[in-house]
Amino acid sequence: MAEETRNKAGAEVVVDKGKSSISDLWKKEDYWAIWLGFVILAIGSLIYLPNPPENMRENFDKANAVLAAEAARAPFKTIEWYKASDAKGKIKGTDMPYAKSIAAFLAHPKGWSANPVDAFYMSKEAADAKNEKALPAYEEAKAKEAAALAKAKESQAAAEAAAFGDETLNAQAKGDIAAWRAAHKKASGAKKKAGHKPYSLFPSVIFLGLAIGVFFAIGMAVMGHSPVRFFVGFLFVFALGTLAYAGETQSIMKYYGIGYAAWAIIFGLLISNTVGTPKWVMPGVQTEYYIKTGLVLLGAEVLFNKIVAIGIPGIFVAWVVTPIVLVCTYIFGQKVLKMPSKTLNITISADMSVCGVSAAIATAAACRAKKEELTLSVGLSLVFTSIMMIVMPAFIKAVGMPHILGGAWMGGTIDATGAVAAAGAFLSDKAMYVAATIKMIQNVLIGVTAFGVAVYWCYRVDCVPGEHVSLWEIWHRFPKFVLGFLAASVLFSLVYASVGSDVGNAIVDHGVLRGFSRMLRGWFFCLAFTSIGLATNFRELAHYFKGGKPLILYVCGQSFNLVLTLTMAYIMFYKVFPEITATI
Repeated sequence: MAEETRNKAGAEVVVDKGKSSISDLWKKEDYWAIWLGFVILAIGSLIYLPNPPENMRENFDKANAVLAAEAARAPFKTIEWYKASDAKGKIKGTDMPYAKSIAAFLAHPKGWSANPVDAFYMSKEAADAKNEKALPAYEEAKAKEAAALAKAKESQAAAEAAAFGDETLNAQAKGDIAAWRAAHKKASGAKKKAGHKPYSLFPSVIFLGLAIGVFFAIGMAVMGHSPVRFFVGFLFVFALGTLAYAGETQSIMKYYGIGYAAWAIIFGLLISNTVGTPKWVMPGVQTEYYIKTGLVLLGAEVLFNKIVAIGIPGIFVAWVVTPIVLVCTYIFGQKVLKMPSKTLNITISADMSVCGVSAAIATAAACRAKKEELTLSVGLSLVFTSIMMIVMPAFIKAVGMPHILGGAWMGGTIDATGAVAAAGAFLSDKAMYVAATIKMIQNVLIGVTAFGVAVYWCYRVDCVPGEHVSLWEIWHRFPKFVLGFLAASVLFSLVYASVGSDVGNAIVDHGVLRGFSRMLRGWFFCLAFTSIGLATNFRELAHYFKGGKPLILYVCGQSFNLVLTLTMAYIMFYKVFPEITATI
């Protein structure tokens, strides 16, 4: 039996006085997020795991033999070492013909500049014209790469003639090989720009929308809702989400890092705060249903082998700094700012300190924050994420900060996983690798944070004097989809470990995940952000901004986070464990 009461902050909460029943497994949204997420992961596994690239293991063995021989032959990474490494990197499940068909079906809108139709359609003539325009730049980049390779070969040969015993020659060879790699990267980018192919996404987007709609409607029907009403509203949400993806791919927006999440919320807010969201759309506005399913899929991407790869320094940066910032920001909000809503306070604190929207959703569910409070937290996160992903790489470059340190700093502070990877890519591949890995390590704390908040709220915030808080109440409050997130992480980490890092990278990471579940996760998150916008009215948010306290809380908390993360990253990567840093 459920009844309404008020917590110490004065907000209405629903306290369930009964116990969970077995029917919750098919009647509750959290469980359906788990079931649907694992159905997607199972389908992806059945597609990719039995169908690896041809001669995969033999090719890996050949490349690894070269890598081992070159590592033993020279004190630096040779040209042959890099070529063998490149050969390994090209062995991907996503390059298989069937994988390309899947990618075409799940594709997001393409890049465009002036004509939004280009996001969905490009004729053969238009593709040929773009390729012809980009061809001179590619030819020039290819020539520079060839010249750099010739110079690198000459320098490496000189170092080898001295039996790699002359440090000056070794340094010269190492520098020339690095220059060749930089030229190679530019040539690869130029090749992509000269490799446009005609496409028409209209049929695939329409069928994808229908398929995802039916997929979620099954759960809605079993949970007791009208699948028809949901499906009709869903089509509108999906159409708006598709436009949000198109907004992200516009060239200027892409340059400034204004992603689909911001556009989805903006488009939704424009409708909800002007003409109003139509009543027939509201059954399809299911923010938590979409994002919880997406978060289960995100769990499969948190592979423990990547946590081990960065090692203890990354764990300290992610798992020590994060809870300190979370707790201190919450205390600051209560004791200094005296924020009237504890649920808003903890949701912003988790959003800012853990990993953005994902943590905000889990925390809001654990403390039962109002949807307006969640929207406000997400909005703050998106604004500052867009700013930080541009400003931080520029600052790191300007001061000459080592890229490993800069990557660790960004990975521990920028909220969204995608934004972290993009910011790291502005610096270098090494910075992107460190930043993305630390963010994945930090993502593990989503479940820990949700559980901790659920316990704290039961015992300290929503508790009634003289009433015993049972474990059932904590269990009822705990967001169950987090269990799916953790289970997916453990399961896919075990699968990855069982097949080995090379095979795991080829058919798990660049197969099941990147070739299937991650693309669907992107769509689910986009649907959730669109739903947030459609369900939010600025009039409902106005009183939360009284005195600017949410903004002050976020700015002060993020400032503390920036200082503490940078300090911890420097100490761990360069003072305590420099030998690990040297191997990255």
